[in-house]
Amino acid sequence: MAEPFSPPPPPDQETARADKRALVQAMKYAHIGLILPVAVVAGLLLGSLLDRWLGTHWIRIAGLFLGIIAGFYDLIRTAMKMNQS
Repeated sequence: MAEPFSPPPPPDQETARADKRALVQAMKYAHIGLILPVAVVAGLLLGSLLDRWLGTHWIRIAGLFLGIIAGFYDLIRTAMKMNQS
């Protein structure tokens, strides 16, 4: 007869802490990798919506540049914060 399934033993606290630290570090790197494209796309979309609403053709470019600036600002701020810790 086959042995009944037995669940694996619970991880010890040190392993759980190491896993949590690794997950937090991965989330920080994911934030760095995603903030710039998200900020650029958000600025472009907001500028496009304002262009349609106001009937202009230049706000899209301004929104794009503002998104780039905001993305780089947050990217540098996050990288400096990670470097200090």
